[in-house]
Amino acid sequence: MAHTHTEKNGNRSRLLAAFVVTALFMLAEVAGGLLSGSLALLADAGHMLTDAAALLVALLATHFAQRKPSQRHSFGLLRLTTLAAFVNAIALLVITVLIVWEALRRFWQPEPVAGGMMLIVAIGGLLANLLAFWLLHHGSGEKNLNVRAAALHVLGDLLGSVGAIAAALIIMFTGWTPIDPILSIVVSLLVLRSGWMLIKESGHELLEGAPQDIDVAKLQRALARSIPEVRNVHHVHLWQVGEKPVITLHVQVIPPYDHDALLQRIHEYLHQHYQIEHATVQMEYQRCDGDDCDVGWIQGGGEHQHHHHH
Repeated sequence: MAHTHTEKNGNRSRLLAAFVVTALFMLAEVAGGLLSGSLALLADAGHMLTDAAALLVALLATHFAQRKPSQRHSFGLLRLTTLAAFVNAIALLVITVLIVWEALRRFWQPEPVAGGMMLIVAIGGLLANLLAFWLLHHGSGEKNLNVRAAALHVLGDLLGSVGAIAAALIIMFTGWTPIDPILSIVVSLLVLRSGWMLIKESGHELLEGAPQDIDVAKLQRALARSIPEVRNVHHVHLWQVGEKPVITLHVQVIPPYDHDALLQRIHEYLHQHYQIEHATVQMEYQRCDGDDCDVGWIQGGGEHQHHHHH
């Protein structure tokens, strides 16, 4: 347990450091964008704003996730981290759409852009993003949706800063200002893609979807094959709270010599093969007649029937 605790604290301090770096530099980019008239810089600052919000939400979520379960929230507040990632991704999409809209407007009404100032601010933005991305990525928090969401934000932002530097150089050497809105649209499309992936993932978890890496039908068959006394596995409900899979299931078994030992074996199997620590298993001795009983039914069940009489 000590390991996961320090890992969570590590996540938190990395998120906090990245938040401070991002928030400070976002303000610099807003000022730079307004003074130089560059949309690419403002696009980058808008993106940095969602970065900072992403990091703040992730920070609050890791704080709440460490709270103990209560009677009102029996799983604790772990789901908050998923909700945070979801809200975050939606904010990202909204800001991206606004920037694309403004970029399209600038094609019809070009505005002057100060390339030199734009270049200086964009280079500063790139360095700030590199630092924030390194802070988020060098730890073990890659599986944590929130740290990943935050790292995704910052990665999109890295691309934004590179785009702004390229646009600034082109404007300085050729004076061709349409490159500014063009690059802000390109960056926006990259961001849209990552935001959409994040919405799909966190939305799936919020809708109590099964974890992506566990196939329920395979789990049912594997459990019935691996433990001889198990005849059938049905009424399986598998979902995820934070990063932990949780399962409830009914198993039809041959009445065992030792009920508790069999239950223990089922729990151990789920833990070893699927990393499920929290399983609620209901054992049944009668044949199941519901609609979902066929799944996981082991053929040749008649052969087992004789064990009842021993």
